[in-house]
Amino acid sequence: MTKHPHTPLSAVWPGKPYPLGATWDGQGVNFAVFSKHGEKAELCIFDDKGRHERQRIVLRERTNDVWHCYLPEARPGMAYGLRIHGPYKPEQGHRFNPNKLLLDPYAKDLVGELRWGDALYGYSVGSKRQDLSFDRRDSAAFMPKGRVLETAFTWGDDRRPEVPWQDMVIYELHVRGFTMQHPAVPEPLRGTYAALGCAPVIDYLQRLGVTTVELLPVHAFLNDRHLAEQGLQNYWGYNTLAYFAPEVRYSASGKVKEFKTLVKTLHSAGIEVILDVVYNHTCEGNHLGPTLSMRGVDNASYYIANAEQPRYYDDFTGCGNTVNLEQPRALQLVMDSLRYWAEEMHVDGFRFDLASALAREAGKVENLGGFFDAIRQDPTLNQVKLIAEPWDLGHGGYQVGNFPPGWAEWNDRYRDGLRGWWKGDAGVVGDVAHRLAGSQDLYGWSGKGPHASINFITAHDGFTLHDLVSYNDKHNEANGEDNRDGNSNNMSWNCGAEGPTDDPEINALRERQKRNFLATLLLSQGVPMLLAGDERGHTQNGNNNVYCQDNALGWLDWTPRPEADSLRDFVARLIRVRREHPSFRRRSFFRGQPAGDSETKDVVWLRPDGQEMTPPDWEGEHVRCLGMLFSGTGITDVGPRGEPQRDDDFLLLLNAYHDPVPFTMPTRPGDRWTRMVDTARESALSLLLAEATYPLQGRSLALLRRSLAAS
Repeated sequence: MTKHPHTPLSAVWPGKPYPLGATWDGQGVNFAVFSKHGEKAELCIFDDKGRHERQRIVLRERTNDVWHCYLPEARPGMAYGLRIHGPYKPEQGHRFNPNKLLLDPYAKDLVGELRWGDALYGYSVGSKRQDLSFDRRDSAAFMPKGRVLETAFTWGDDRRPEVPWQDMVIYELHVRGFTMQHPAVPEPLRGTYAALGCAPVIDYLQRLGVTTVELLPVHAFLNDRHLAEQGLQNYWGYNTLAYFAPEVRYSASGKVKEFKTLVKTLHSAGIEVILDVVYNHTCEGNHLGPTLSMRGVDNASYYIANAEQPRYYDDFTGCGNTVNLEQPRALQLVMDSLRYWAEEMHVDGFRFDLASALAREAGKVENLGGFFDAIRQDPTLNQVKLIAEPWDLGHGGYQVGNFPPGWAEWNDRYRDGLRGWWKGDAGVVGDVAHRLAGSQDLYGWSGKGPHASINFITAHDGFTLHDLVSYNDKHNEANGEDNRDGNSNNMSWNCGAEGPTDDPEINALRERQKRNFLATLLLSQGVPMLLAGDERGHTQNGNNNVYCQDNALGWLDWTPRPEADSLRDFVARLIRVRREHPSFRRRSFFRGQPAGDSETKDVVWLRPDGQEMTPPDWEGEHVRCLGMLFSGTGITDVGPRGEPQRDDDFLLLLNAYHDPVPFTMPTRPGDRWTRMVDTARESALSLLLAEATYPLQGRSLALLRRSLAAS
């Protein structure tokens, strides 16, 4: 018989130490929480809305530092929290305070919202002794609660699309911002998982041609107190509160299954789902932050304490704390969370924020450390897609090119090299050639292929593509930090005017520059990543750090505009070219020599006079024009069924100079050339036959295809 929700639970059984968290088994709920240094653990039961504490149950069983019990009368939907008793000795790294209700680190669903108040802190805010003082106020009224989850869901025949790495086109988007102003999405659904799964949104993604969406953080996160007090929101979500629970603000129904439905819908459309995950730190911040979860459960185990002064944290993230993956239980938490999202939520992979922080052992980055060993041997996680943001803010944290086999990386060398090229910087031609060819200099040494490089021009952090060509300087005044926040080195060029202008020549140049960037990105070797909205010319008015702008500044503008439609169609055409021609999706690097039975080098770098680049040319400070001829008959890759890959030859021409350059074509008897792309022409597709030179316009890119004339 089911108990009334307000009737105290009378039966408390010993339960088991595994799995951690609250686990419904169809008959009752097992509760288990790790706390090595805790001396007593209490389970607090609340009413269904999490407002009133109804009962406290002491967890009397302790096995291998895990406190546990089993409640045969408990059911899914029950709200709960934890209180852990133990030493409050910040100077020794211990911050236990049973007056603070704690969110279970393994909570899979949440009820209620966090309300900021001084009672959330383990110490007396304003005390002269700061965090060395002890606060006795109860924080339960201010805290969200965990909620026991029924995980059953009808997945049917859902399968991962398993898009090969070399075929991927990643689309980085924000669940809320992508649909908040979408006119075809019903208003009650906008900004939610359900909205992202609507037919018009799915249709847009399919027509564009992207294979993979990369979602900004969807783990439940906290709105920072300083933002809340300014009437702002943590929009991006890099402030994780719960590693297992989907962010409820993105849910129209308030149900976890809404996220599962989104994944199932995207999979049915052939689109993968990658999550941007933040395991390097949590929302509890530095030593003066609130006590919400892991800090109160076992601070000394979950966070990296300073070896000389354990009261403080070693902060390699810039967010106040760093999760201690040298501690086996902290590592287990991250691994369990990853497996949960892969197995229970069916996601296809993960992009790890500040991934170098996950590699730190004894404060140093070790790219084959315990976390990476654990991933490599895990039968679930070594089969999903793993992408590193290969840096953190600590010493030695920049690790581009050094992550283990099986990992791809955000390649900021690609971003910076191509920004510099199209801006007109001197002396970058050699670097640009490396990036166009897949960054073998970064990834070839370890046996990886071009797909280890996640190429991008823009991402959520920084200027949008439109702003990259419209502003020389950041304009972040709306963030309330006197324009001090955000990166000041954007490698941008406004094309002659700062911000919006009525000058038709400047606006035309900006549109061409956007096409130059997008064409370069989608025609380079490696995996391209588009920032959502760049294909429509989305602007943030020069703000390069909209982390706190949950409003029209950060949301995509879907207003129909001719230039937006034109740019979108241009991107779709480029993606189609990439999909139809294996020359742009090589699984191995160019060798610069003939391949197989071909007498032609697989890649030749050309000067505008049609001659091959020489060492002095590569060192030239004023080289602004480059040709890349690659042979389709020299592809050494094979297709999915083992068939040899064959393609036409392609000539990619890039002119970052402001004047036109006549480029001598490498034409042989019987050749015919077709212009596939020209960023300076509205209609690019055209048969050129055997012309001697190509009129490459100033600040433009052209792609030409060569095939032998029929005999």
